[in-house]
Amino acid sequence: MPEARVIPLRPDDDEPFVSPAPAPGWEEQLAGGLEFVERRLTGAYETDEFGFDADLTDHLLLPALRPLFQKWFRVETIGLENVPGDSGALVVANHSGTVPIDALMTTVALHDEHPASRRLRLLGADLVFDLPVVGAMARKLGATLACNEDAERLLTEGELVGVFPEGFKGIGKPFRERYTLQRFGRGGFVSAALRTGVPIIPCAIVGAEEIYPMIGNVRTAARLLGLPYFPITPTFPLLGPLGLVPLPSKWLIAFGTPIETVSYGPAAAEDPMLVFNLTDQVRETIQHSLYQLLLRRTGVFGR
Repeated sequence: MPEARVIPLRPDDDEPFVSPAPAPGWEEQLAGGLEFVERRLTGAYETDEFGFDADLTDHLLLPALRPLFQKWFRVETIGLENVPGDSGALVVANHSGTVPIDALMTTVALHDEHPASRRLRLLGADLVFDLPVVGAMARKLGATLACNEDAERLLTEGELVGVFPEGFKGIGKPFRERYTLQRFGRGGFVSAALRTGVPIIPCAIVGAEEIYPMIGNVRTAARLLGLPYFPITPTFPLLGPLGLVPLPSKWLIAFGTPIETVSYGPAAAEDPMLVFNLTDQVRETIQHSLYQLLLRRTGVFGR
């Protein structure tokens, strides 16, 4: 099996300083807001075959997420140079946090901080799209069902696709198991990458584990509500609605060295041993990188 490659942690001191663009004035913001409302009322916007709405994403959803990204979690991104700027790739990340905010923060990171402003097309479980409002907003943000057919179509079209192979096992694990990866399933994401010849980019996320520390699980309530788990945290349900506010942990998101797949050829997707080995390589890479990021972070709620 190929040796797992740990995500390199490079200091940021060597990066050239780029002056940020000036923020638009209130007149420009007002004019833009009025134009957005007019487009929504007249239907002068487009969605793709998966339901992705770039207009709503850029003018409503991403702006709503940015305060969390910039001020609340103070997300620091590492290794963006490993993410291609104009071709398909599969971003594979660890999953945690009781609520899948990590997927949203990764989406913001790639759009706002990558030089090419890449859009991350997330693959989600059926339950996500069955939830009222949440399912519709997920579609608008560019998410689609976690199935190989949709993943391969997006990758073939040059999209950046995001997958969290731990699924509900990852986000619903108890706090005592934080930063310990769960099983990655049967490696369906590797098969999709092999068939399309795109690189696999391991992504390690530190910080999400602490936003809703899950110290208990009311399984009876989960069954009644049709949920994979019903979490008990230090603040929920004790504090009621206030318990839904995530704790302001410090986040690090690192994108690792791409693992190429094109040399194997599409037929390699039918080789179960190769698929297993590549799946294990990706998992081990992310696990080692999580340990590195934890050492780099100065504190759970640090700057």
